[in-house]
Amino acid sequence: MKTTRNQSQVLDILHKTSGEISAQQLYTQLREQQSRIGLATVYRVLKTLHLEGIIQERISTNGEAFYSLIGQTHHHHLNCVHCGESIPIECCPVTQQLKQWCDDQNFKVYYHTLEFFGLCHSCQEKAAQ
Repeated sequence: MKTTRNQSQVLDILHKTSGEISAQQLYTQLREQQSRIGLATVYRVLKTLHLEGIIQERISTNGEAFYSLIGQTHHHHLNCVHCGESIPIECCPVTQQLKQWCDDQNFKVYYHTLEFFGLCHSCQEKAAQ
């Protein structure tokens, strides 16, 4: 994929970020670097990069989206609906089956997400008291 100047600026920040970042945080960092990119453009760039399979989007329990680069493997999350903690699952539990389905159907997947919602250990203990 040929990247635009705006995409390059966003990707540069994502490469320097360990973990996830929200669109608003990304926009703030771009503005601190004297970039004149607008917030709506940041969202458009993130959507494009997500559809291209370059970045991963995770929606938190409060509805905020967080973005990170997809490495050699992507990961999914266990999300606590009480405290909002997000625990990464470092391997994808459906990769092999998904590959088989896609091969059988001659289908190309750009990305997929798998999120689990429940209570973390700490919140379970608090609820039991």
